[in-house]
Amino acid sequence: MAELIEFETERLRLRQWKAADREPFATINADPRVMEFFPALFTRAESDAMANRCESLIQERGWGFWAVELKDVGDFIGFVGLHTPSALLPFSPCVEIGWRLAFEHWGNGLASEAARGALRVGFQSLGLEEIVSFTAVGNRRSRAVMERLGMRESGTFDHPQVPEDSPLRLHSLYRLSRSCYDA
Repeated sequence: MAELIEFETERLRLRQWKAADREPFATINADPRVMEFFPALFTRAESDAMANRCESLIQERGWGFWAVELKDVGDFIGFVGLHTPSALLPFSPCVEIGWRLAFEHWGNGLASEAARGALRVGFQSLGLEEIVSFTAVGNRRSRAVMERLGMRESGTFDHPQVPEDSPLRLHSLYRLSRSCYDA
């Protein structure tokens, strides 16, 4: 078990998962607006399994897709963090940065704020040389977050975990090296 990394930003606390996060996380994963660029909505069991994996990986490594809560009220609003993808991707091995927030919290800069903190952990605490991010080509909102983080588009690839006949299979890849990271 590694030393647990948790951190705060101006408005957010990024922390280990709690049992109370499962229900609001299931609501997020069942929202068609949030899951528009994923092949399917998650069932409650799938959502709980993902939360359990996130929690276990943080226990193992000390970092991962952290639960995000609003500091002022303590509400869970989704996840943001770093992850080593299990799928064999054309650019593996890698560490990705990712996020999924409840729809009502979109458009307030929260994903960017939390992701900046995760990048800081990745580059300054973990000493990573590069962090990547990727999403379906049509996901303009997530691509805009990647660009706000200083990430640069680096081509496209077919995501092996998305069905071949899906319009979501083609993904845009973004990269940020430690040498280009602007703390």
